Amino acid sequence: MTRVARAVALFAALVLMAGCSDIGGTGDLDYVPGDGQVIEVAKADREDPVDFAGTTVQGEALDVTDLRGKVVVLNVWWSGCGPCRTEMPMLVDTEAEVDADEVAFVGINIRDLAPENAAAFERDRGVKYPSLYDPGSETLLRLGKYAPHATPATILLDQQGRVAALINGPIPSKSTLSTLIDDTLAESD
Repeated sequence: MTRVARAVALFAALVLMAGCSDIGGTGDLDYVPGDGQVIEVAKADREDPVDFAGTTVQGEALDVTDLRGKVVVLNVWWSGCGPCRTEMPMLVDTEAEVDADEVAFVGINIRDLAPENAAAFERDRGVKYPSLYDPGSETLLRLGKYAPHATPATILLDQQGRVAALINGPIPSKSTLSTLIDDTLAESD
C-alpha cells in the first residue's frame, strides 16, 4: 500500500471513529446521517402512547396529547442540517395536502442555538405547522426505543399516540411519507 493510500485509509478510519450516534450529533463538527431505514411497527407490537409537551419556536405551548385522534407526523430537524433543509419542502407540501382533521404535523427542533433561528428557517421555507424547541432533546427521550439517533428523523404516531413508524434519516420520497400516513389512517377503519 502506498503512503498516499495509507493516509487516505487512516483519514477514513478517523472520520468513521469521530462519528457520533446520539441525537446531539458531533457538536461543532459535521452532520452525522441516519441510515434512511424505514421501520414500521405492527399495530399489535406498539408500546404505550407517547406523552410530551413543550414550547414551540414561536413561544407557544404544545402538548402532543391534544392531538390524539389524529395521525401525527413528528419531524426532528435543525436549520444547519443539509438533509433537513432538503426534505423540508416535501414535508410542507405533504402537510398542505392532508386533511388537517385527520393528520397533524409537528417539528422538533433539537439543535438551533436560539428559537429565533429556528423560526426564521421555518418562515423562509413556508412551514405553517408548529415545531417544539428542544435543544436538550428531552422530547425525544419520551419516544423510548424509537428515539432517533440522528437528524433528520420522522416519526409517525397513530391515532392513540403510539409510535407506528420511524424514518431514521432523510425521508426517501414523498410517496413513502404519504403511504405511511395513509396506512396509519387506514388502521382505524
